Amino acid sequence: MSIPLLQYKPSSQNQRVDGYEVSSEETPRIYRLEDSPTYSDIQQLIWAGYRQVFSEHEILKFYRQENLESQLKNRAITVRDFIRGLAKSEAFRRLVVETNSNYRIIEICLKRLLGRAPYNKDEEIAWSIKIATLGWGNFVDALIESEEYLTNFGENTIPYQRRRYKGRPFNLVTPRYADYWRDNQEKNRYKWGDINNFMDMASSASIKTVKPQSISTANIEIPDMTKESEPKGIPLSISTTASFPL
Repeated sequence: MSIPLLQYKPSSQNQRVDGYEVSSEETPRIYRLEDSPTYSDIQQLIWAGYRQVFSEHEILKFYRQENLESQLKNRAITVRDFIRGLAKSEAFRRLVVETNSNYRIIEICLKRLLGRAPYNKDEEIAWSIKIATLGWGNFVDALIESEEYLTNFGENTIPYQRRRYKGRPFNLVTPRYADYWRDNQEKNRYKWGDINNFMDMASSASIKTVKPQSISTANIEIPDMTKESEPKGIPLSISTTASFPL
């Protein structure tokens, strides 16, 4: 028997209220399957799905899910199933799931799959329990099949960041550059001169003794800087009252 999702209170965020802002270049473009009749349009929709789920920094040919792409092009699956497949792919697991803590994974998946940031810490805790009890695949299903996902994106719309204000878009933030991953990498990286290696560095340092040398000022020769010849030329004065030249 699975543990039900813990109750949490949603906070007031931009996507929960109606907006009256004027559309601009920051307004996300909405990709729908019904608006993609041509091959070029469907290709743009597929790459929009990759950008949303994997982020702009992680789109490589090596990570493509060609089987899912083929099924979507043939209308064998919906856009919702395509997003579900990307989130459950081995590439996403290796790039995001295995390199982050559960709380960080919750933050990323809510931003990528539901188009919003977590409401609060209570929501992160509630969903992290779901991951621990149900596993990764069932957690993705819980998000994709949620009422919030269906209400905002339905079956054939690529998820997008809802009502973005300031800051970078969600899909421009590289997942593994979070504090958790960075600090872990910094801790495990071998660095010469680190406090943990100080004794080894100190014992390996070679010390050369310096012998003092005595210097006598009597042996210092001071060159003669006097001039033997008189300066040549006409003496001038900068004073206007002077009687030069004579």
